[in-house]
Amino acid sequence: MANFAKPDVPRFSVDVYQNEYLPEGGREVNAIVTVTATGGGTIGKGPGAAAAGRRPSAAVAVMVDCSGSMDYPPTKMRHARDATAAAVDTLRDGTRFAVIGGTHVATEVYPGGGRLAVAGPAAREEAKRALRRLSAGGGTAIGTWLRLADRLLASADVTLRHGVLLTDGRNEHESPDDLRAALDACAGRFTCDARGVGTDWEVKEVTAIASALLGTADIVADPAGLAADFTRMMETAMGKEVADVALRVWTPVGTAIRFVKQVAPAVEDLTGRRTEAGPRAGDYPTGSWGDESRDYHLCVEVPPAGLGREMLAARVSLVVPGQDGTAQNLGAQGLVRAVWTDDMTASTAISPQVAHYTGQAELAQVIKQGLDLRKVGDFDGATAKLGRAVQLASASGNADTAKLLAKVVDVVDAATGTVRLKTRVAEADEMTLETRSTKTVRVKK
Repeated sequence: MANFAKPDVPRFSVDVYQNEYLPEGGREVNAIVTVTATGGGTIGKGPGAAAAGRRPSAAVAVMVDCSGSMDYPPTKMRHARDATAAAVDTLRDGTRFAVIGGTHVATEVYPGGGRLAVAGPAAREEAKRALRRLSAGGGTAIGTWLRLADRLLASADVTLRHGVLLTDGRNEHESPDDLRAALDACAGRFTCDARGVGTDWEVKEVTAIASALLGTADIVADPAGLAADFTRMMETAMGKEVADVALRVWTPVGTAIRFVKQVAPAVEDLTGRRTEAGPRAGDYPTGSWGDESRDYHLCVEVPPAGLGREMLAARVSLVVPGQDGTAQNLGAQGLVRAVWTDDMTASTAISPQVAHYTGQAELAQVIKQGLDLRKVGDFDGATAKLGRAVQLASASGNADTAKLLAKVVDVVDAATGTVRLKTRVAEADEMTLETRSTKTVRVKK
């Protein structure tokens, strides 16, 4: 375990949990890497916070769906306006911000003119007056919203850039390729939390936005819950202290990285997002950090070695972009080892942390597979997958996911995964399960 700190930013630490012992000829090394940031001074959130002067500068863009469907029912638009006002109220003084109205085009609602406002009492009141003029009408082209948010956020010389996106419908007025191109253009430039309100939106679209932009995704089935959700989101955003943190993984000659996945607080495969960082090293983006802890599953293939031999399979560290364009190492480091032994008890033991998160990753996968099979009418296949999900949720103590599964299946025996599909399932319950399928429970260390 190693750590790093400097004034007014979190102290990062890295812990590695693994069984380093391999049998003769063994080549696969698995480790759970826990990254923790503490002591960043994240108290004092909200407008006028005493700690605001020592916190990093930030810019926020709130993208509000204003398509025609937001008028059905009419209270949906009102709740969206109220939620955006609540988010603006939660901004700390000095934060740059803008509100964007999203239809088949993107419109600057406040402050306008390609600018960002500076949060303070007067700007908050002006923003709320502008929000009262929001009305529903038009289509949905989310890529245009994201591109406008990117342009506005890029205009500010700040440390942290964050977006909040709300939609109630499917992205019907641009192609999937257009949305993907927008996400590719925005990736690494700002983080973004995405929310779907009601039940007429596409889960895979909203989760893809959050995944690409390293944010969170969730459903707010009842529009009345939007204000509380937006407040929580903005409090979390205001608690971030360090932007663009990357997990740097170095491996020796002869090794190959099979995958790097975030496994807590949610499953997110980072393998394909690697950027090369010098000989034998690659960086995996993790986004912005406040006071928090996350777990990552690293799987490395090593060359076979003789009994009694040992090697460093990987070195994990944390880096952020430096002012001169080069990466700044945060000092926190963890080592992943491989040791070959003929002790069968040692070499066949599975690290409890690795076993737990392997199960959590499978849980997320089988939920999505089961729901997809249910949608196409393969009820036997859906029953098998969702039964396995119930079994995994029960065994790992993931009570929140177990409760969501129980709204889609009747559980006969959780331990064996014996379930029956419910004949009637509320659309909101099915969408909630799908949206939150990647959320995991932390392993008990």
